[in-house]
Amino acid sequence: MSQNVGIFLFDEVEVLDFAGPFEVFSRTRLTPGLASRRSNDDAPFAVFTVAERASPITATGGLVVTPTYDFSTAPSIDLLVIPGGWGTRPLLQHGPVLDWIRATAARAELVTSVCSGALLLAASGLLAGKRATTHWGALDALAEIDSSISVIRDVRVVHDGVISSAGISAGIDMALDVVEALHGASVANDTAHYMEYRRVA
Repeated sequence: MSQNVGIFLFDEVEVLDFAGPFEVFSRTRLTPGLASRRSNDDAPFAVFTVAERASPITATGGLVVTPTYDFSTAPSIDLLVIPGGWGTRPLLQHGPVLDWIRATAARAELVTSVCSGALLLAASGLLAGKRATTHWGALDALAEIDSSISVIRDVRVVHDGVISSAGISAGIDMALDVVEALHGASVANDTAHYMEYRRVA
C-alpha cells in the first residue's frame, strides 16, 4: 500500500524546493529500471500538492501552479513536505497555516522541510529542542524563531525526528534519504540513477 506524500504550496514558494522532492517521490519504484516507471503499479508513494486554498499559486520566477487539494479537501498525509522560499515569511504569523501544519504533522508518519520551510516548522513548534538546518541565508532566522533549536550549519540534511534540509537543491537529497530509510539504499540509488542525479554522501 502506497504512502501519501503531501507537499505544501504557497505563493512565492521556491520551485525546486517542492519540485525536487515531488520528482523523487513520484518517480520512485520498488522495481529498478526504466520499464517500471511507465506505470504506477510499483510506486510506493502517492504524491500530491496542498495549499490553503484551491486557487493557483505563483511560485518564484512567476511559475503558476494549481494545487491538487486545499486544506479542507486533502486526504490523509503520511509524509509531509514543507518547502521554503520568500513566501514563508508572511506565513510565520498566519494562524491557519501554522494550525494546519501542526495538525497534519501530528497525524503524519514523517515530517520534512526544505530550505526556509524549516522556519514554518519552527514557528509551529515542531523543531523545539531538535537539531535542524535550513538555507544558509535563513540559519540565523531559524535560531531567532526558537532558541531551543540546535541549528546545524554546512550540512545538507539533518535527521532528528523531523528531517530538515538546506537550501533548494538539498530537498532532492532529503527526499532520497527518506526513500532509502523507508525502502533501502538500492531503491534510493536506482531513483537517483533514473533522475541522473549524483547523490551527496
